[in-house]
Amino acid sequence: MGEFMYQELQYGMTGDDVKILEEKLKRLGYYNAVITGSFGRSVEEGVMAFQKQVGLDPTGIVTRQTWDALNEYTEPQIAPISLLPTLSLGSTGNYVSDLKTKLKALLYYTGPINDTFDLETQNAVKRFQYNNDITASGVVNDTTWNVLNSLYGNLNPCALPEDVPSTPPSDNNLTYTVQRGDTLYQIARRFNTTVDAIKSLNNLTSDTLQIGQILKIPTIENEGYISYTVQSGDTLYAIARRYNTTVDEIKRLNNLTSNTLGIGQVLTLPTKSLENTFDYVVQSGDTLYAIARRYNTTVDSIKQVNNLTSNTLTIGQVLKIPTSNPVDYITYMVQSGDRIFMGNNE
Repeated sequence: MGEFMYQELQYGMTGDDVKILEEKLKRLGYYNAVITGSFGRSVEEGVMAFQKQVGLDPTGIVTRQTWDALNEYTEPQIAPISLLPTLSLGSTGNYVSDLKTKLKALLYYTGPINDTFDLETQNAVKRFQYNNDITASGVVNDTTWNVLNSLYGNLNPCALPEDVPSTPPSDNNLTYTVQRGDTLYQIARRFNTTVDAIKSLNNLTSDTLQIGQILKIPTIENEGYISYTVQSGDTLYAIARRYNTTVDEIKRLNNLTSNTLGIGQVLTLPTKSLENTFDYVVQSGDTLYAIARRYNTTVDSIKQVNNLTSNTLTIGQVLKIPTSNPVDYITYMVQSGDRIFMGNNE
């Protein structure tokens, strides 16, 4: 298991280790509430139920024995490759450079390769951990090193940064050699893409894979995207509204199959600004249908741009209105008695 990382926990304690405990219990079905980092009664009950299930004394206190059992059931079981140092925010040295090189090759890190473990590196580690079913702590322990080295070693040499020729290849795709036990879903999660994208790129007509098969892995352009670390209380809907996107788009980019989020989970979010939109302040009597007609668009387009889930509007609410052309005109409401003069009839 490597060096013991977590403190003994019991009812009433708070902190990041409690969040990790909650995440592990939630993954195993022993905790269903929001992850808060507070060791309350529901956490204690989950711990006791887990302890009883695995044959430990159900005290509700998370000892090293309990941590070891939790890790056994929630961390990938890969035999150690080599003894490597534990890295975390603030670490420096050649091992950090090696970490960044491997994360970059696997599309989790886009920054410069240097020997400093900064916040960008931590976010990349968390995303890698989450996509590979490792507790997203941001700390590079034996388990993270083992999975990272295993995936990095399975990349075709032509995909690795140090082997990229001076003449760029015709595409930006990686190649990956299929290993025993691999599935398209697992590979898609590891490389932050989708099953359909892999199948389309490789002209696959089924989900069947063969050991040793070489797959092209589609990459996602980094321009126009940011990384976001999920905080306590976040929901996909709230994040989508905050970053002016949609829940479906976030789920597609991150290969999510449900709306469940975990604290510390790192999401890829689109940041491309909405072109050809303008702001409109809702007035008394306005409806989405009336606004859509007035600005030659559709109700669905307005709802999608503004992440609206209903047709209800509030006076003073600011809406983004999509238009096919930049807005360089004003809207005039025809009044009683107005007349239109055309050509020689003026």
